[in-house]
Amino acid sequence: MKNTYTHEEIKQLVDGKLPRQDVHRMLSNFKDTDRFDKYLKVLQEKVSWKEKILLPLALHLFIVQQGAGERTVKCRCGHDFGDYRKNWKLKANINVRNTVESLREIYPHMMHCDPDWMEIREFFCPGCLTLLETEAVPPGYPVVFDFLPDLETFYTKWLGRKI
Repeated sequence: MKNTYTHEEIKQLVDGKLPRQDVHRMLSNFKDTDRFDKYLKVLQEKVSWKEKILLPLALHLFIVQQGAGERTVKCRCGHDFGDYRKNWKLKANINVRNTVESLREIYPHMMHCDPDWMEIREFFCPGCLTLLETEAVPPGYPVVFDFLPDLETFYTKWLGRKI
């Protein structure tokens, strides 16, 4: 069984071009020790900016190193959302679907939620207008802060090195 993958194979995985059976094998087997580094290298090659990617947050979002000790959330297009410890969604463009008419734009008749009970929030990058995330929440519910990673622990305890 193959447990080590090349830079090109990781790139094909990220691009969605790796054959399905190879994806299954890659996900099912033990991981090679440098897989995360290969993954970060592939991601870094796909962006035009130079800040070092520390951790991907979503398909188009990354935590990056901005100078000495400053870490921010950055979109693939380069838009910077600020400190990674603060909810990036509060600096995004937000579209709220809270009427039958707005919900019918994305759901068939009678297949959408009741807008009195739930709203759909769509978060877009102000720089490139890419849809970054959606939330389905009760009206008035606070914006969800999905993930606050402990970067120091991840790098020192899991990867065995400093950031």
